[in-house]
Amino acid sequence: MTTAAVAPVSGWFEFSAAFVLFLLSHALPARPAVRATLIRWCGERWFLVLYSTVSLAVLSWLIVAAGRAPFVELWPFATWQMLGPNLAMPLACVLAAFGVGAANPLSFGGNPKLAFDPDHPGIAGVARHPLLWAIALWAGAHLLPNGDLAHVILFGLFVLIALLGMVIIDRRKRRQLGAARWTELARNTSLLPLTALITGRWRPDLRAISVKRLLIAMAVWLTLLGLHAPVIGVSPLP
Repeated sequence: MTTAAVAPVSGWFEFSAAFVLFLLSHALPARPAVRATLIRWCGERWFLVLYSTVSLAVLSWLIVAAGRAPFVELWPFATWQMLGPNLAMPLACVLAAFGVGAANPLSFGGNPKLAFDPDHPGIAGVARHPLLWAIALWAGAHLLPNGDLAHVILFGLFVLIALLGMVIIDRRKRRQLGAARWTELARNTSLLPLTALITGRWRPDLRAISVKRLLIAMAVWLTLLGLHAPVIGVSPLP
């Protein structure tokens, strides 16, 4: 086999290997028996640290591997497509910043030690699954300016995982909490963002908005914006 033929094969092999490892690194620790064993071995705090570190490392490799994969164009790039990520990423960062550690027993990423008030659901009133919507926004917006096969697979699968994850978590939480209790907790939330607001089921208390979390969201967005070119190798600005 010639060098020219080996390069595309090796590029797809690395991308495939990174994808398989990414899926395994999330699927295996999510299994109750595996998670319980790991927590007994290293404690819950170190489990979360280890899980987060491995997840970020594998995700970074997956993104790099997508860039190394053979380029197969599905649609041409145009400068206006960069507006997608630039408009979506501030919103994604806000959802993530407010979703992490919030009182939200209806999704993942919330703090179980905080009391959840269904009359004042906070970020869950905007979207029941803020972290998953942040992932869907990030991935969906990056699909637009990345019309090659490897990146469409990469970002498209993230969108699919995030959207399916919302449905799966709703079903699991309904089963765990019981239909009546889940309905009571979720009555002022919505699967689709802002639906509870539009239908009048939820009215935000602007005085309760955390300025600290808003500043963290903007700081994260600006950091990602600044690191995109030196780390990813492509400027995110049109």
